[in-house]
Amino acid sequence: MGARGVASGGLWALSIGGVAALAPLPLPAAASTPDPTAAVGVEAVSVGGRAPGHGGRWLMVTYTASIRKLPSDVGVVHVFVPVPSTDARQRVDHVEVESSLPGAIEVELRHGNRFWHGEGQVPPTGAVDVKLTVDVMRFPVSGGVGQPSSSKGELQTAPNPAQYLGADARVVVERTDPGLAPIIAEVEQARLSSRPEDTAHAIFDWVIDNVDYRKTGAGWGNGDTHWACLARYGNCTDFHALFISLARTEGVPARFDMGFPISEATRSGVVAGYHCWVEVWLDEVGWMPIDASEASKQPGDRDRFYGAQPADRVRFSTGRDLRLGRDHAGPRLNYFIAPYVEVGGQAYDGPVDLRVRFEELHGTPDSSTREGAAPSLPPSADDGEGS
Repeated sequence: MGARGVASGGLWALSIGGVAALAPLPLPAAASTPDPTAAVGVEAVSVGGRAPGHGGRWLMVTYTASIRKLPSDVGVVHVFVPVPSTDARQRVDHVEVESSLPGAIEVELRHGNRFWHGEGQVPPTGAVDVKLTVDVMRFPVSGGVGQPSSSKGELQTAPNPAQYLGADARVVVERTDPGLAPIIAEVEQARLSSRPEDTAHAIFDWVIDNVDYRKTGAGWGNGDTHWACLARYGNCTDFHALFISLARTEGVPARFDMGFPISEATRSGVVAGYHCWVEVWLDEVGWMPIDASEASKQPGDRDRFYGAQPADRVRFSTGRDLRLGRDHAGPRLNYFIAPYVEVGGQAYDGPVDLRVRFEELHGTPDSSTREGAAPSLPPSADDGEGS
């Protein structure tokens, strides 16, 4: 990648797999919140149609970021935005980025994450706008243990699963850790055998049975193993930090995926928050998806989230403690879903307004159209803090 875009009237555009549109960005006024993890709703339009004959959903996802109140006396600003990539669960056919900064698509090498990196002088207005539009086919997974589904092919060229056995800054991997040790003892007592698939299922069951899905007070939402051990509640990041700690401590490779939930109840809509899940490596299956937080919210249907996954999400990044290339000067990112901004070599914590929406496209990836917009739909019911 790495191709630079072209400028038109002060707007830079970069397109991969299609023709870039150079219309001005119709971005709203900045939100007053400094929380860059919140995705705030916008109007949704309907374009109808599921892609026939593909078994998946052909989607256009629009990710619009407005960065405001940048200091004008610090010189260069760097903006990093996650860009979805193709894997066994999804196929990305078109990526288009429009921004008031010049930029290029780059790749983080440890996990293979793609991101757009914009760089330039802080504008006199102190504002930078970025609009990412992605066309992606998302496939459901109906396999599981003994049913490799589509995962095995991707895994022959995937990063070494052994790299997903170590600790992260907030993900403890230590059998004698005082928070983990009693949980490990319960898991080992409950599992059917010491085989990785039985261990993974026992961990899944323990987390669902002992951790509550709640977003109250302070401390949740950082994907912190110790928080989950002590507080026994949190959002998807906390559920899956604990799951990954337990799996890796038991020698089962597990990796952290981050993206956005895409409702199956409607063909277009607002995405009000991020979502994360995990995949575990089983030799006879490959990478197998697990979503403990969704299982916790739907206890009567919990097995649907072990070894299977509906086409109700788009992955934007993988991994924790991420460094985004040589121009990323600040600390490693805990996870990567919101825009990351640096000014003067320091992480920027000012207002960032992130708005995400999706539309299902007509036809197939080779003949899709974005025609037929319908009246606006209300936002989905979520608080924007991650699901």
